[in-house]
Amino acid sequence: MGNWFALILLSVSQFIMVLDSTVMNVSISTVAADLGTDISGMQAAITFYALTMAAFMLTGGKLGDRWGRSLAFRVGSVIYGIGSLTTALSPNLTVLMIGWSLVEGLGAVLVIPAIAALAAINYEGRARVVAFAVLGAVTGGAAAAGPLIGGLVTTYSSWRYVFVAEAIVMTLVLIVSGRIKDVPGDRTLRIDLLSVVLSALGLALLVYGILQSKTWGWFEPLDPPVINGEPFAPLGISPVAYMILLSIVVLWLFVKRQQQLERTGRVPLLKVSLLRNPALRSGLTMFMAQYFAIAALFFVIPVYLQTILGFDALQTGLKILPLSLGLILFSVLGSRLSTVRSARNLGRIGQLTLGFGVLLVFVAVQPELADWLFATGMFVVGAGFGLLASQLGNVNMSAVEQSDTSEVGGLQGTFQNLGSSFGTAIVGSVFILLLTSGFTAAVQQSTTLPDDVREQVVASASKGAPIISEQQAEDLLTDAGADPDAAAEVARLYADTQVESLRQSLFFVFALTVLGLLLSTGLPSRIPVPAAPKAAAPAAGGDPQGTPS
Repeated sequence: MGNWFALILLSVSQFIMVLDSTVMNVSISTVAADLGTDISGMQAAITFYALTMAAFMLTGGKLGDRWGRSLAFRVGSVIYGIGSLTTALSPNLTVLMIGWSLVEGLGAVLVIPAIAALAAINYEGRARVVAFAVLGAVTGGAAAAGPLIGGLVTTYSSWRYVFVAEAIVMTLVLIVSGRIKDVPGDRTLRIDLLSVVLSALGLALLVYGILQSKTWGWFEPLDPPVINGEPFAPLGISPVAYMILLSIVVLWLFVKRQQQLERTGRVPLLKVSLLRNPALRSGLTMFMAQYFAIAALFFVIPVYLQTILGFDALQTGLKILPLSLGLILFSVLGSRLSTVRSARNLGRIGQLTLGFGVLLVFVAVQPELADWLFATGMFVVGAGFGLLASQLGNVNMSAVEQSDTSEVGGLQGTFQNLGSSFGTAIVGSVFILLLTSGFTAAVQQSTTLPDDVREQVVASASKGAPIISEQQAEDLLTDAGADPDAAAEVARLYADTQVESLRQSLFFVFALTVLGLLLSTGLPSRIPVPAAPKAAAPAAGGDPQGTPS
């Protein structure tokens, strides 16, 4: 390929960016205990980390266009390192959310688009196809390695050391990053502040509304916020419905603003016309669907393994290890197959494989884990993720001219993190709502519990059941003065409902994954070919992926 150094450096940075969230997921119970919070608090931190990146990724890409991608990469690395150290030293959830969810997220919005743009700048033709396949494989490898690294470090030391190590690695990357080839930035480029505000506000309202649905309810108010001593639920409707409606209006205004800027010859934050490209549109939406499924699994599965089955972080990482193996193997295989099979073909196979794996995991999740079926399902999930990861990055970048690669890098990061934030927020909310309704129904139908105990438990749980273990539930009831037999019965009902709610949430993920097949129609149907000789390059159009037929 010639200059391997740039790809190695970009791959290391990509690995760190992806590793971050998977480590947090597998350590979720330990981190919650260390910081004096609960699973819902950690769900919020994980969701807001992805939301920060989704909300400002387009802005990060535009800053790369203005400053130059190399400078944006270096500035982002500094911010990311500061955020990692802050996270490592966090004494409580608030500081964690500042260091991890906000500061690290803001560093990532500069680094991630720059990685994609610098790869496109440093490699051409067939070399670029290979470079994006390698970055896709690294993305998969980081998602795969994260649970095991997080499990080992958390179990035998502290999760905090992972973030210390990230800060050290990004410092080393910063020191040698000057050797990456870049093109000058456009210092005359002006970033439209109104566009930044509209995009960030619209996405924040949407994701925060979804996140709060587990407490406030989607339409019927459950436990809405209290303002001046009164529950805030205008016209008897949950605030979540209003927030989602308002977010749609704000995002519509954002799109209209971008179209206006394009028409008047000014630089938009998002070139909406790019989304008319069917290959790019399919690649981005499949990217979002892929990360929705993975983020949902990486939230639900650790909760199941740690809260219900009582596994520690290392045992959780080992249970997820088959996914890691499948991901790495099929990322490599997908990269090789990309020279003989079209992206549309491989994308559909990957999406089907991912869906089948989720279905196997759904069947394996029982009060007693079906080990071999679970391991098989996780391996198949990893295989599907690996096939998709090896294709979609190159599809997206090859669908546009090199001048648009930074923008597409930002778009790709936006869709990836939207998928992650939606996966954690929506599936986490669905799980908690199912748990709340199922648990209260089971308690009401119980014929062995005294009436007073039944009424107290229903009144308490109707505002949102906490995610705790069966033993924790029994201890809480006993400490509150409940009869030991009644406490044990309520805890048993809670544990049974918890497993059933997790299974229903997993089936929801399976259904959405299958529907994701509909997104693949715009992927390129032609097999990519090596770049034409240099003299013929203008006629070839510089599109190694080919165009949709």
